[in-house]
Amino acid sequence: MTPVNPEFVPDPDASRSEMKAQQRRLSSEAIFTDKGCPSPDSVTLTETPDLDNHTSVTADDPIVVGIDQAFEDDTAVSAAAAIQNGEILEVVCGRTPLSIPYIPGLLAFREGEPIIDALAQLTVDPDLLVFDGSGRIHYRQAGIATHIGVLYDVPAIGVTKNLLCGTPAESLEEPLSEGTQVAIRADEEVDAEAGTLLGYALQTRQFPNPTVRHVNPVFVSPGHQVAPKTTIRLVGALGTGYKLPAPVRLADRAAAECKR
Repeated sequence: MTPVNPEFVPDPDASRSEMKAQQRRLSSEAIFTDKGCPSPDSVTLTETPDLDNHTSVTADDPIVVGIDQAFEDDTAVSAAAAIQNGEILEVVCGRTPLSIPYIPGLLAFREGEPIIDALAQLTVDPDLLVFDGSGRIHYRQAGIATHIGVLYDVPAIGVTKNLLCGTPAESLEEPLSEGTQVAIRADEEVDAEAGTLLGYALQTRQFPNPTVRHVNPVFVSPGHQVAPKTTIRLVGALGTGYKLPAPVRLADRAAAECKR
């Protein structure tokens, strides 16, 4: 893959003000409605693909790529796992030095380089990128899923286990039942009109008796060319009964193996 909008390649040597300014430009370019993203029905997984069993690409069917990172000393490792028709097409790894420490809201500038390195090795063209990271649920509406999605002009969604910013439409203190969706809206922390829909807290699975043992929701948001409600349907279609969608779980495993 080659970036379509190279002006948005994240530069870890930029100042914080420059990084934030780029994110604001990104959010103005991002499309938070459905535009060319695959339908949830077309990418539904009934079980998690075998990471070690690769198959050949077939024409026309959507390709979903999960992306996640791992770290070793001063090196960032990024893995991209490409899936089509419930099978693994290929798994690639990128590896670059860690340039900056973790700074909330500036993740793409820390992890963008190894992601770009990994995506450059893909021999297939993704129809959807799924990130362990935020999309529009971000201070400047430009999390890593938005940043990389706009960079390559590919539909992208973000899924995280923690809420970076925004206000839930209702309390998340008590365990939620499986399937519950709670809107996350812009507040004073976000560069957006108050009340703007950023994404959702989504309860992807739950234990039978959550008062004894419970699973917390994930936070899903559009990155680029995907509408908020479609993001929820895509995460559900790719879930295979687990908390996180299969593309992210597979990329997490692949990144750990790449690190070893």
